[in-house]
Amino acid sequence: MANITKKVSWSSRGDESGGGERTPLLNGSEEVRYTRQDAGCPKEIPHNEKLLSLKYESLDYDNSENQLFLEEERRMSFLGFKCLEISRWVICGLIGFLTGLIACCIDIAVENLAGVKYFVVKQNIEKFTEVGGLSISLILWAVLNAAFVMVGAIIVAFFEPGAAGSGIPQIKCYLNGVKIPRVVRLKTLVVKVCGVICSVAGGLAVGKEGPMIHSGAVVAAGVSQGRSTSLKKDFKIFEYFRRDTEKRDFVSAGAAAGVSAAFGAPVGGVLFSLEEGASFWNQMLTWRIFFASMISTFTLNFFLSIYNKKPGDLSSPGLINFGRFESDSVAYNLYEIPLFIVMGAAGGLLGALFNILNYWLTIFRIRYVHRPCLQVMEAMLVGAVTATVSFAMIYFSNDCQPLGPDQSEDYPLQLFCADGEYNSMATAFFNTPERSVRSLFHNPPGSYNPLTLSLFTLTYFFLACWTYGLTVSAGVFIPSLLIGAAWGRLFGILLASITPDGSIWADPGKYALIGAAAQLGGIVRMTLSLTVIMVEATGNVTYGLPIMLVLLTAKIVGDYFVEGLYDIHIKLQSVPFLHLEAPATSHWLTAREVMSAPVTCFNRIEKVGTIVDVLSNTSTNHNGFPVVVPVAASDDMGKVCGLILRSQLIVLLKHKVFVELARSRLTQRKLQLKDFRDAYPRFPPIQSIHVSQDERECMMDLTEFMNPTPYTVPQETSLPRVFKLFRALGLRHLVVVDSENRVVGLVTRKDLARYHLGKHGLEEMQLAQT
Repeated sequence: MANITKKVSWSSRGDESGGGERTPLLNGSEEVRYTRQDAGCPKEIPHNEKLLSLKYESLDYDNSENQLFLEEERRMSFLGFKCLEISRWVICGLIGFLTGLIACCIDIAVENLAGVKYFVVKQNIEKFTEVGGLSISLILWAVLNAAFVMVGAIIVAFFEPGAAGSGIPQIKCYLNGVKIPRVVRLKTLVVKVCGVICSVAGGLAVGKEGPMIHSGAVVAAGVSQGRSTSLKKDFKIFEYFRRDTEKRDFVSAGAAAGVSAAFGAPVGGVLFSLEEGASFWNQMLTWRIFFASMISTFTLNFFLSIYNKKPGDLSSPGLINFGRFESDSVAYNLYEIPLFIVMGAAGGLLGALFNILNYWLTIFRIRYVHRPCLQVMEAMLVGAVTATVSFAMIYFSNDCQPLGPDQSEDYPLQLFCADGEYNSMATAFFNTPERSVRSLFHNPPGSYNPLTLSLFTLTYFFLACWTYGLTVSAGVFIPSLLIGAAWGRLFGILLASITPDGSIWADPGKYALIGAAAQLGGIVRMTLSLTVIMVEATGNVTYGLPIMLVLLTAKIVGDYFVEGLYDIHIKLQSVPFLHLEAPATSHWLTAREVMSAPVTCFNRIEKVGTIVDVLSNTSTNHNGFPVVVPVAASDDMGKVCGLILRSQLIVLLKHKVFVELARSRLTQRKLQLKDFRDAYPRFPPIQSIHVSQDERECMMDLTEFMNPTPYTVPQETSLPRVFKLFRALGLRHLVVVDSENRVVGLVTRKDLARYHLGKHGLEEMQLAQT
């Protein structure tokens, strides 16, 4: 198999690249930059998901054990190490507290904005029901929806496209080791929070739970660094943690805290980070992440209890409260388990259909809806259409139910029903999605007409599919649960109607719960973490086994047709994502065939001009350079003695650590690890560093700064062994050597990610700059 990376630049500097066309961001939103030659912007952006983008870089999860690192470790006392451990716990506590606070603000803002909107529309509908002219009510509802959505879409499309969608695909990539540009910036967090408030208040088929995971991750990335690069504010704390190794562990804790705040499920949050996120794990990390999750849940609970004027009443731990399923009223029998499995298979099929439709829709958006103004217009259109469809469904529905004293509806709409009755269809549409889910779970039997549920399921399915991928901050969890709860409750009603003794299927609420789990599992394909989240959110461990079986069935059935929604969006953006294992039939491939070659190497003592020229060469934007000792018999390859990164070389050039200068100036300041950490994570581009002609003639000694023990593999090593080593250790560069320890190539993330098992066996993806 030909090594295609020889033909292209095999590495790129992430978001350091200059002008030219940019690839779309995750979830279909996009930041497009054109050069001046492109006076007429193309109407279509060609897209091919069979490509891997070179713009994404890996994170440095492997510590560079150079002399500076070893000296710092030797100087640190036992007390110093203990203080660092305490700092990690403090940071995790802060992450949990701030994430819970953000969740509380989102919840209060959404509740008030949506409450005002529904109250105004309800008053208007009731007024015009009697005198005629309901079209005015429809226009009012559509305009209010479109106005909220417009604000949310504008701030995302024009200010921070990285805040679009739920953010889960981006965080999943980040925790896998891919540096996604701007994913954990403060600006992204602000736009995310404001955007999700507008999206939910705008009546879109979205939830606020998914974005909480992204928000928690951004909080973690900021707090753990003790500074804000966006605000140019350094608090001079937590400086030791300014490196990818530590930062990614804290981001895992932030993602877990986000799940915990969203669902009131601390254990589910930990398992979410383990299953969907972190590629690297240890026991102490589990404890710290669990601590962050518990603090997050408690903080949200505490502040909401004060807001609800019940201080100290910690009874609703998450943003979404499914309500408690009491064991006596919704117990299940052994003979119902096969029915639950059938529902799981149905969820897998519907989830696969949802993902396929959304896949083609996202392709269309990437190709045609790529300008910010078009993205805002599409979002407003979806908001207005959602209001119109909802109004039409309510208007033509004659499903009237008695308004009892224990009814949980906040905005019961009478419309054309008799006095003392309310329109059941309005319960489903005329509420935030979270409240609708709770109604479907807990409303008494007979609250919904089968026709109402059928129409609602069909309508909401397509609305949710159309909505996911818009340039707004929005999650897919709650819409999926709502669709599943609707058809699950319908399934329970039909069971009761076709059996002679309908009392054994008396409560359709449990089928709504199973349907919700099946639909969500069929779309996102989560198993372990989702089981625990559902169990924790419902407060009933009795349903652990049925939910587990349903989610497993949904995943098996769904995976037969198409991947999960998050994996689809990751692949659509050409991200070099490394799965758990190498392709099954790849043992015959060796490191020699996989590696990138030729490789630019440096000597231990290298001329400054050579280093500057190599770093400035745009055709070879390498991020890691093997350091070699020349072999007398051969000039082209040397024996590997270390590895140095582009970022380290830039810091050395910036501080002018040259051999001649160091000898001529006795007061030359010795460089420390602090200097590298101060430059992290936004290392200056090489173009910003001025090196005079005299300095170009100086020499630079790399011995003290390079990693003297980089991981190496023989060139005959099989691809699965290379893959396992690379992924398990979180490497960024893996040096390939021959029998005499001479450098023959370098394996990077993209070299491994481009091989995948397709329909026709092992397939090789092409690499592209965009």
